Amino acid sequence: MFESIKNAQKLLGMNARNLSYIRPFNRKKAKRLADNKIMSKRVLGKAGIPVSKLIAKIKSIEELENFDWSVLPSSFALKPNRGFGGGGILVVYGKKKNCEGTWIKSDGSTINIEDIKSHVLNILDGAFSLSNTPDIAFFEERLTLLKLFKPYAYKGIPDIRVIVFNRIPVMAMLRLPTRESGGKANLVLGGIGVGIDLATGVTTTAVLGKGKIIDYVPGTRMLLSGIKIPYWKDILLLAVKAQEVSGMGYLGADVAIDRERGPVFLEINARPGLSIQVANLSGLRERLERIKGLKIKTAERGVRVGRDLFGGEIEEEVEDISGRKVIGTVEKIKLIGKNGKEIEVEAKIDTGAGFTSIDTDLAEQLGFEDTVREYQRIETAYKDLRAMSKEERWDIFKSIPNIESTIAIHSASGSTYRPTIKLSIVMDSVEIPTKVTLINRSHLKYPIIIGKRNLRKFLIDVNK
Repeated sequence: MFESIKNAQKLLGMNARNLSYIRPFNRKKAKRLADNKIMSKRVLGKAGIPVSKLIAKIKSIEELENFDWSVLPSSFALKPNRGFGGGGILVVYGKKKNCEGTWIKSDGSTINIEDIKSHVLNILDGAFSLSNTPDIAFFEERLTLLKLFKPYAYKGIPDIRVIVFNRIPVMAMLRLPTRESGGKANLVLGGIGVGIDLATGVTTTAVLGKGKIIDYVPGTRMLLSGIKIPYWKDILLLAVKAQEVSGMGYLGADVAIDRERGPVFLEINARPGLSIQVANLSGLRERLERIKGLKIKTAERGVRVGRDLFGGEIEEEVEDISGRKVIGTVEKIKLIGKNGKEIEVEAKIDTGAGFTSIDTDLAEQLGFEDTVREYQRIETAYKDLRAMSKEERWDIFKSIPNIESTIAIHSASGSTYRPTIKLSIVMDSVEIPTKVTLINRSHLKYPIIIGKRNLRKFLIDVNK
């Protein structure tokens, strides 16, 4: 009974959305563009919107028989041109060693050229297309996973769906692939949708599949709320600009974040699903009614209106006045060490600490293995460092590779002397070249604390 009521409510919601927004604001020509992934990719690319690269396409059985399989890279995605709901998408993650023409899928199983041919035939026959009409198969690049999302996503690439109406972002969610969804970021297949606060780009409520509210990634203690989405304003701008280019009045814009390229537009949806409402604990219709008829002249203005109306307090006004970024007491940051080695971690923001300190294990991962090893040897060998003069201590420490200086750290338990190394911290898109001290923090929650010397460009909001 309860399920029947829910299904009826959902159907009524979809019918109301179709009658009020999709039909009047999405013309047939615009919907045809949205339903044609290859064409929309070309149109968006010409408008300067970054899209995933097209590798090859197959339009007929003859083209399939004559296809040059050597053009396919180690990893790629095979998609139906007019597919919907994630159906028919095949993603491979690498070639099997010493086995030509064989690739590995997300579940670890292998697939060969004959298997791919069979899948392409199904696509050409229209097995995954709207109305089961004959279709085109195409191969595109597989984007690389952002390190931030690695603990949250199973195999595949997460994406961000943004609902846009009247040049204004109305609602957004992060979609995460799961084992159940086969590594695809699709809720219908069993993926996770996490609501996103439009003002801040921080995740809120999570829903598994079609409606089960969850707090953690299944099987883990990884909290799904509180993830700060990088490039947030850029993603919203891309979504609005895609609406402008496509000529659609109401759409779902899907954007992924590539490790190297940043935000990349995936596709336009003329009929986005309604699970985004559950993930945001909010109805779409009320938001759409609020902005119906507004005159929005630019994408930038539309983004600002959306963030102001449908998010928390806008941080930009504070940032514009002070000239400093607003951050919380815990922030996801990127560290850049020797030879460009990069690591993303959570950092504790500590205005009570003068210097930034990182864990010795973290320093080793950043390429400072020799520095850490020599520092630990000296620390064990010399028990009276505090009794030495500054010059005497430096004579001992200066032999350590990549050392910049030594710093006295004073606390209630006394004074210690730590070596410093030079690296860069990227926090909220701001890069800070700095010296950091080394210390064993393995017993502490955060592998790095950011001290006040590196916080001059920021304001701290303890409520974040």
